[in-house]
Amino acid sequence: MTNWEGINEFISVVETESFTAAARRLNVSVAHVSRRINQLEKRLGAKLLYRTTRKLHLTETGRIYYRQVRRVQDELQAAEEQVMAMEGNPAGKLRITAPVYYGEQFLAPLVNDFLLRYPELKLDMVLTNQTVDLVQEGFDLAIRLGTLDSSSLMCRKLARRTQFLCAAPAYLARYGIPESIHALGRHRCLAGTVDHWRFLEQGKPRAFRLQPGWHCNSGLALKDAAIKGLGIVQLPDYYVTEELEKGLLVSLLDECRVPDDGVWVVYPNNRHLSPRVRLLVDYLVEQLG
Repeated sequence: MTNWEGINEFISVVETESFTAAARRLNVSVAHVSRRINQLEKRLGAKLLYRTTRKLHLTETGRIYYRQVRRVQDELQAAEEQVMAMEGNPAGKLRITAPVYYGEQFLAPLVNDFLLRYPELKLDMVLTNQTVDLVQEGFDLAIRLGTLDSSSLMCRKLARRTQFLCAAPAYLARYGIPESIHALGRHRCLAGTVDHWRFLEQGKPRAFRLQPGWHCNSGLALKDAAIKGLGIVQLPDYYVTEELEKGLLVSLLDECRVPDDGVWVVYPNNRHLSPRVRLLVDYLVEQLG
């Protein structure tokens, strides 16, 4: 029989490139990870990793061993989860990350409904506006907004996202309606996490650089400031649709609006997509598409 001690630790260290990150991913101590890998190398009679103060390097033997045990681990996990799925009882932990507001308003309620369907599943959801390294942090999937950067991640589009430039009627009555992108330079612009707004001008992309007197990294705070007449804001539809419908905000420069971008679910492509993750991805596509 194969002794599996140390294999999970070895795989985690390779994929996170860190003993500390591997320990966090496995919820054990760094000393435990180091001890198990030392025992694994001793049992195999081969050096798998070179460790320096700055970086870890796989030996050639380590590279070959990783490819084999990763494949076996994926197949074993898939076999277990397929049996559970066939019985209608997918189990295991789902580790998910998403931007704070979108996660609170849209993702969390859907995932909670999903868990009611499959009570054997466990959840670890981290809401953050920072871009998380899925492999290093051990996440199964993430929600990303906007235009995706090129990466090795796999992705599926969940929904379309429209950017609106808008302001309150009271602000427009006092300062006037901007008739062009250039005219925005004479207005009060409320800035969020980016230093520019995106537009189309004569069919070509145009960036308007912000020089704001008001700045905050919260979309809700931006919306509140705009409703109260403090300035003009550019926000995605899921922040302002209701306010636009009620007349609390007015959409501006619609002819210069950029094409819709996306709401995406992304996941590592170097990992078998387990039945529980595939079920969740399909569910999110169904609900948000």
